[in-house]
Amino acid sequence: MPITGMQLIGRQNIAGAGPSFQAVNPANGQAISPAWQGADARQVAQAVDLANAAFASYRETALEQRAVFLEAIAQAILDLGDELIERAMLETGLPRPRLEGERGRTVNQLRLFARVVRDGDWLDARIDHALPERKPAPRSDLRMRQIPLGPVAIFGSSNFPLAFSVAGGDTASALAAGAPVVVKAHPAHPGTSELVGQAIRSAVQQCQLHEGVFSLLAGPGIDLGLALVRHPGIQAVGFTGSRQGGIALMQAAAQRPVPIPVYAEMSSTNPVYLLPGALAARADALADQFSVSLLGSAGQLCTNPGLIIALDSPELDRFIARATQNIQEAPATTMLTTGIAQAYRQGVQRQLEHPAVQALARGLSDDDAPAYCQANLAVASAQGFLADPDALGAEIFGASSLVIRCADADEFQAISLALEGQLTATLHLEPGVDDALAARLIPILELKAGRILANGFPTGVEVCDAMVHGGPFPATSDSRTTSVGTLAIRRFLRPVCYQDIPDTLLPAALQAANPWHITRTER
Repeated sequence: MPITGMQLIGRQNIAGAGPSFQAVNPANGQAISPAWQGADARQVAQAVDLANAAFASYRETALEQRAVFLEAIAQAILDLGDELIERAMLETGLPRPRLEGERGRTVNQLRLFARVVRDGDWLDARIDHALPERKPAPRSDLRMRQIPLGPVAIFGSSNFPLAFSVAGGDTASALAAGAPVVVKAHPAHPGTSELVGQAIRSAVQQCQLHEGVFSLLAGPGIDLGLALVRHPGIQAVGFTGSRQGGIALMQAAAQRPVPIPVYAEMSSTNPVYLLPGALAARADALADQFSVSLLGSAGQLCTNPGLIIALDSPELDRFIARATQNIQEAPATTMLTTGIAQAYRQGVQRQLEHPAVQALARGLSDDDAPAYCQANLAVASAQGFLADPDALGAEIFGASSLVIRCADADEFQAISLALEGQLTATLHLEPGVDDALAARLIPILELKAGRILANGFPTGVEVCDAMVHGGPFPATSDSRTTSVGTLAIRRFLRPVCYQDIPDTLLPAALQAANPWHITRTER
């Protein structure tokens, strides 16, 4: 399938009128054809206007029709074959197995949301039947369902060019909710984005939906994204990226005449607690598992273990010695962009220059590569961390982690209370040995993180019903939601109540005959 370098607005390919840009191979710094002209404000308006024109019909599609559409997108992505993987490898530097796995995840989450749509539970249909004889006052017939907010702006992420991008979880959940989407492609992988965008557009046509259900805009810099968020036709935003970028979108959305929600996943250091019993039982194994988790994908994962918290002990020394050896032997790996690599090196330098921090290990370097990642491991005392938690608790996006030595359980608790909001918190514990300390920490961590793990590492996020990939700020902009799992659909819905509306005028989900055969709460 040819990559055009054009904006995909509805069924049309339109040449951009904004700044020009090209993808760059992060492994060698070479530009990749074709060149793009970025979208401008006029093209933003064209895409959003089409999305609004599509909204009336798309939001009332039958459940089966919408589910088939999501499945058609999944198949169209698979039909791209090796062309998609090879282009993504060029634009991201990620290895083939990682990208093939990510494609599988992308397809599977589209199929998962097709199942969610068919089930109809997300409609949360509720019926309180009329009680005309009730005293002292009768009750009206009251029925409620969820409806989509309206067109959604989705921002593709840098670190997941498929699963958190054009057809990623934000797009899948918005389309499942009945909301048309306008996606802003990440400028680091525009070719990958266009291929997936073409697949979605083919599914729109195959399912005979309004062309405005999906559009894809591309462009460098922040102006395009801000123009999209500020357009009055956009009713919600899904974003995965930096704290700085997420806050800029939140501020733009809040300053609109009619503010809209921004669901931004931004920043997390994902503390991992090594409790004494676990360290005594398996210090070497924990060090090896930690190293694998830290180094995978050059550490460019939002759930990377950036903080290790443990009681000072010979067992911790053993863990550190083993982890230090692993990090020192770690080869340099390619990061997604030269900008990300530069930000990583600056973050590591700031950390190592901090007076409370002692360097432990650096991985191998590759000065000939323009975007290499040299792994980093450092250590600080609990008191040093507590004296400057904002600096030492800041995310370094890449393969870098800080070990915090605690003198006692009280320092464990103090560190936990000082942490910012997190996507994850992990407890390595030995059952029957560490239970009391774990029980002391869990109530704190419930208020700090969206997911609490035991005896694992946070990298790797299962796409399923129970998953929560969210957390208090700055992990996300709204701790009540998730960007992964079936609960993600709720971000793009709002409830509407129908009082004494004749059955023939009610939406299908609330009609007496229940034509969609969905589960409803009735009283």
